[in-house]
Amino acid sequence: MKRKLLSALLVTAMTVGLLAGCGGSSNETATTETETKTEEAATETTETAEAADTTEAASGDKVAINIYRATYNLGAPDGEQVKKVQDAINEYIADKINVEVNITDIASGEYADKANLALANNEINLLWTASWMGTIGTNDLYKANAAYDVSDLLPGTTLYDSMPESIWTASRYGGKDYFIPVYKEAYEGYDLKFPEAYATEFGLDTASIKELKDLEPYLEWCKTEKGLKYPYLAGKTAMFFRYYIDKYDFFTGTNSLFAVDRATDSVVNPTLSDDYKEFCTLMCEWAEKGYISEDEVTKVTSDSEAQTQNWGVNWWTCVPGDESNSENRDLQEEVFVEGFTGKYAHSTTTLGSCFAITANCTEEQAKACIDFLGLLYTDTTVADLYTYGIEGEDYTIDADGRVVQSSDKYSHSAWESTSVVPLTLCAGEDENKVQVYNDMNGSAQASCAAGFRFDATPVEAQYTACNNVFDQYGFVLELGGYPSADVESIIAEYNAALDEAGYQDVLAEFSAQYDAWKASK
Repeated sequence: MKRKLLSALLVTAMTVGLLAGCGGSSNETATTETETKTEEAATETTETAEAADTTEAASGDKVAINIYRATYNLGAPDGEQVKKVQDAINEYIADKINVEVNITDIASGEYADKANLALANNEINLLWTASWMGTIGTNDLYKANAAYDVSDLLPGTTLYDSMPESIWTASRYGGKDYFIPVYKEAYEGYDLKFPEAYATEFGLDTASIKELKDLEPYLEWCKTEKGLKYPYLAGKTAMFFRYYIDKYDFFTGTNSLFAVDRATDSVVNPTLSDDYKEFCTLMCEWAEKGYISEDEVTKVTSDSEAQTQNWGVNWWTCVPGDESNSENRDLQEEVFVEGFTGKYAHSTTTLGSCFAITANCTEEQAKACIDFLGLLYTDTTVADLYTYGIEGEDYTIDADGRVVQSSDKYSHSAWESTSVVPLTLCAGEDENKVQVYNDMNGSAQASCAAGFRFDATPVEAQYTACNNVFDQYGFVLELGGYPSADVESIIAEYNAALDEAGYQDVLAEFSAQYDAWKASK
């Protein structure tokens, strides 16, 4: 495992998964052509972006597009400041594209409900979304026919040329382009994260950590010597389907119910595996020893807990350059991360952050959205405004020419805003950030199930019921909520409840669709 220094924490990236896990993906690892395209994009300046192939501003009225996005860095967005940013963007793009944007920022906790309502009322043209989101995620929008098929509108545009072909390929549903991925990390992988001071004081040899149980001496020290409430901080997150991605492709990207066994390339029930029993037993033992707080099972662990010094080890979504202050705004003591799993490119990772042009748009509006995104993904001024806000009000530029965000009115992160290519670097970020992303994307392994998307429609009721059973049993098991001696019997009870909910019907449908997909490749 490679040791990497990280000078700050972004708790949002942990709780959003993937976030933060979030990231981009491809059906295969990046090729030389991919690297070349990304490097060329990285060298573009604002001036070259202005000369790119975007729609010329035409006479007459602008095409107005309504943009809805979630705000994760602030408790509540400031409407007046959002309007100032919107106006600044419109002033800048006025002579570049025939588009005028209207931006609505919504606090992340309210985003799904409010955006869904606005979507139902045809009030949105461009919508930020993600594969992991509930009720308004990519699968939800696709099933509801709520996303515009832009397959015929993208080729030859600045937007389409701003990302490697492999990113577009992996993002498609049924071979069609319904979503525009935010170009960032193109894989999924997980690290373990440690406060530097505690690890140093204990004398932690992270190179010796080959499996989770190797953490126990350190966790015991965190509990008894330091009195930490959270020796192991899970952040209310069931982790089996993350920690075990070296053995399984959990292609739903939401929990441990269904997976492809990498060894057999077949769909299996992971909860009946020895791996699952071993993991849940360990979590329950850790809870009995006081390494896992009961707050995790009861879901009252604060989302900001990772910003405190009251934990010993935490999980981290692996992102390029996470030895730096990448996309971090909440500084605290130094921490470092150690790679724990491999990195895999698969079907959900490209869409960990993306945009959807809504199906209610006219073709003119859809083209306007593409034109705007083309600038957002290539023009430094637009990207900085949309992400950081107004210079001097929402952020400053330090002596090294790096962004320092400081606003409590407008603040976004790159992962949910724009491509990593055009953005001005933040303080602490690697000057070779774009190349680092490109290199790490290229090193990811193509998952056996990359490109496969499950259609739950034939068994939707059973699939929903099984997910409810997971919430009742699986979540509790994976957060240590049962006596360790009872794990085997609880897993049996869990699977009986799954079968009663229709699990075997869903498993058979998964297997049939996966086998058909493999045969069609």
